[in-house]
Amino acid sequence: MAEVDAENPVLVLGETTCGSLLQQLQQIWDEVGQTDDEWHEMLLQIDRECLDVYKRKVDQAVKSRAHLLEALADAKIELCRLLAALGEKTYAGIPEKASGSIKEQLAAIAPALENLWKQKEDRVKEFFNVQAQIEKISSEIAGISEHVENPKVDESDLSLKKLDEFQAQLQELQKEKSERLHKVLEFVSTIHDLCAVLGLDFFSTITEVHPSLNDSTGVQSQSISNDTLSNLSRTVLALMEDKKQRLQKLQELATQLIDLWNLMDTPEEERSLFDHVTCNISASVDEVSIPGALALDLIEQAEVEVERLDQLKASRMKEIAFKKQAVLEEIFAHAHIEIDSEAARQKIMALIESGNIEPAELLTDMDNQIVKANEEAHSRKEILEKVEKWMAACEEESWLEDYNRDQNRYNASRGAHLNLKRAEKARILVNKIPALVDSLIAKTRAWEQDRDTTFTYDGVPLLAMLDEYMMLRHDREEERRRLRDQKKFHEQISKEPETPFGSTPSPARPLGTQKVVGPRANGSANGSANRRLSLNSHQNGSRSTTKDGKRDHSRKVAPVNNFAISKDDAASHISGTERIPSTP
Repeated sequence: MAEVDAENPVLVLGETTCGSLLQQLQQIWDEVGQTDDEWHEMLLQIDRECLDVYKRKVDQAVKSRAHLLEALADAKIELCRLLAALGEKTYAGIPEKASGSIKEQLAAIAPALENLWKQKEDRVKEFFNVQAQIEKISSEIAGISEHVENPKVDESDLSLKKLDEFQAQLQELQKEKSERLHKVLEFVSTIHDLCAVLGLDFFSTITEVHPSLNDSTGVQSQSISNDTLSNLSRTVLALMEDKKQRLQKLQELATQLIDLWNLMDTPEEERSLFDHVTCNISASVDEVSIPGALALDLIEQAEVEVERLDQLKASRMKEIAFKKQAVLEEIFAHAHIEIDSEAARQKIMALIESGNIEPAELLTDMDNQIVKANEEAHSRKEILEKVEKWMAACEEESWLEDYNRDQNRYNASRGAHLNLKRAEKARILVNKIPALVDSLIAKTRAWEQDRDTTFTYDGVPLLAMLDEYMMLRHDREEERRRLRDQKKFHEQISKEPETPFGSTPSPARPLGTQKVVGPRANGSANGSANRRLSLNSHQNGSRSTTKDGKRDHSRKVAPVNNFAISKDDAASHISGTERIPSTP
């Protein structure tokens, strides 16, 4: 071998090639003594092996090219898919026309794909966050308390338009959530105020609606579902109704307390203990806002006090009933309606002592009588006012006649000018009497027709009084007219010459004139004393009155009680020579 290497220095020092190796192989076979056929066979085998190597290489190259083309196609498809998913038509980093080798084309697309993949990942995260919030708020509105699954993002459409739609939906849901949360807080605040007024436990009440509404859970975790809002609304309505009923109950108790206090003259010190009850007697539901103002224990306390006063009232029934009877009598007295007070009091005593009627029923009946008496008095008010004016005018008429009979009325005495002024006013007032009486008669008759009963004044039929007054007034006017005619006759006789056989005869003594006097007040302090009209038979001419005070005509009148004839109202006479001037 050393010799062979020495002989072929090129093989040792030079590069090893197929030719050098073949030459070396030939030298070895020559030394070995192989035949030419074996040599040629070896050469064919070497050629076949070389061809196989080339074929394998070509096949590998073809497969590698196919893989690269497939990768390029996939890259282009992925690029189009990403652009479509992101809603992009083109991408700035991609060349418009493909150029260069396959690897160069792949190298040009790779950065764009990488950027689009990253952009897709970011876009998916955005979609996920928005959809997760939408699912969360939707579940809160729907009242789903279970764990909400993560939303599935549709990666086939990740466009900004789709993202804007989800964001708009999210904003609407956030707005609705804010509104619902505001309603929840309003309901909770209202329930808190109502519980405070009603004396209820707020936390237990609000927890029954939904546990999340407790203040300790925080505002963001409070339920805003339709069921929660509905339950809150029902709770508010129930509490408002309860508040309304309690206030109505409390006001009824306060009214009963005040009535009982007034009946039994309860001192202010004892009444002040229930100021917290009576202060809301006229308040509306919305005006009651003081904590504990409608608590059950306060209402129970008022009920106990009313029950205690009711029992006390039963023991003092006689005193209370007589107080109501006194009120009733005072109403009738002011209305000038005559009643038998003694008989009414005896009847009350008999009812109480017999025990056949409940005290409450007796007081209720008397209250009804007071109401009816007030209604009756109100219906008589206008007529009574005119009667008062008529009586005042009659008083002035009586005074004026006394004044006219006074021979010294024109003397310059002290106070004469005052009487003169009063006489002027009295004459004006007296001249209005006929019209006043006519109006009073018309209204009285209308009142009697409307109620089918007789209008009495202190037991005397008012129309009888008015008719009697008009009759007496007419008789007086006739008497005055007769006296004036008689006086003129005597004046004419006195002016004629005396007869030779005697002196002038003296005028006959004239009959006295009748003085018409209207009903007068007896001067009582309360102004409700009985007033009487003189109905003396000798003043009535052909008309007379019966002993019960009724006129003897077809009109039905009420019976007269306590009817009397006053001496001051008797007819008075004036001298036939007295002059009745038309002016003072």
